[in-house]
Amino acid sequence: MQEKDNVLRIFEETKEAIEKKDVVKLKELSNRTIHTVSIEQDPDNIAVAVIIYSLSKIIEREDYRKYPEWNQFYKTMISLINNSIIALKKDDEKKFKEDLKLVRQAINKLSGKLKIFIKDVFRRATINKASRIYEHGISMEKTASLLGITMFELAEYAGQTGIPDVPENKTLSVKTRIKLAMEMFG
Repeated sequence: MQEKDNVLRIFEETKEAIEKKDVVKLKELSNRTIHTVSIEQDPDNIAVAVIIYSLSKIIEREDYRKYPEWNQFYKTMISLINNSIIALKKDDEKKFKEDLKLVRQAINKLSGKLKIFIKDVFRRATINKASRIYEHGISMEKTASLLGITMFELAEYAGQTGIPDVPENKTLSVKTRIKLAMEMFG
């Protein structure tokens, strides 16, 4: 795990934001990890970004709280975040990775509509975070591979968000590149 101290701080802030139901803070924390993911392409950081963003979307939907399984799911998430914080403080990378996997398993233990809704949130969050990584200049193929989605899913989402249309993602014409090179070296 790279940038352990940063991830620890993010999880500590995540726990606090969840308890306060601060959706904006959760989204900001998730976005904070994207820069690291874009540089390091570390699967653990990717999982952290997806989990935190997913939790922001889940907490944002107050209607989920009406399902009988909600309280247990919420307690499990808080417990797993606490366990992750403890593992990071103890430099127990193996335990930390296990806790990240347990988040997904907690979703699979749900049943009925809440399970369907939350699985959908995690899938959409994965695609959203993939688009943010792609936006940072990682190739579409590499990004899709890192997040376990198809290039089609990423391309479709990126096309809807306009990511390919930002000036930084436009290739300069040969003529413009030659002119720029001549200005720089001429």
